[in-house]
Amino acid sequence: LSGSGVPQLVQLMIWDYAADIDVEGKVQLIEKYRRCGFSRVWFASAFKGATGVNQSLTLIGHHLRNQLEWLQVASRSPADVLEGIVLTGWQRYDHFSVLCELLPVAIPSLAVCLQALKNGGYSEKVKENVEKLLGMSNLEIDTFMR
Repeated sequence: LSGSGVPQLVQLMIWDYAADIDVEGKVQLIEKYRRCGFSRVWFASAFKGATGVNQSLTLIGHHLRNQLEWLQVASRSPADVLEGIVLTGWQRYDHFSVLCELLPVAIPSLAVCLQALKNGGYSEKVKENVEKLLGMSNLEIDTFMR
């Protein structure tokens, strides 16, 4: 792979939407890609649409934990390896499926995930900031928002 010239032509994106990423496995994968000549990689997380084909509402806690896991991968990787994190928001599992988790119900999840990434973690201050930004009195992380 390193002799093919491909690492100079493309950038890799490592996708994982789980709430319990294998952090050490991802760090080892990044090192493997670096040895092949890929100097930078992207991470792909999800703020919605990755928990079930017929999911209607967004469980913020799942997606928040996904972001926090990616932050752990980033902190355990070489400082210059991360190009960026893409927050995906799927609405279909395939072209024949119905839509799931439409954007309006997922906006609180997007806001929490972005603030957690921006602040390097999640805290009561982050929660309060999201509530203020969205004009919400009580942001529910581990239950479905009403």
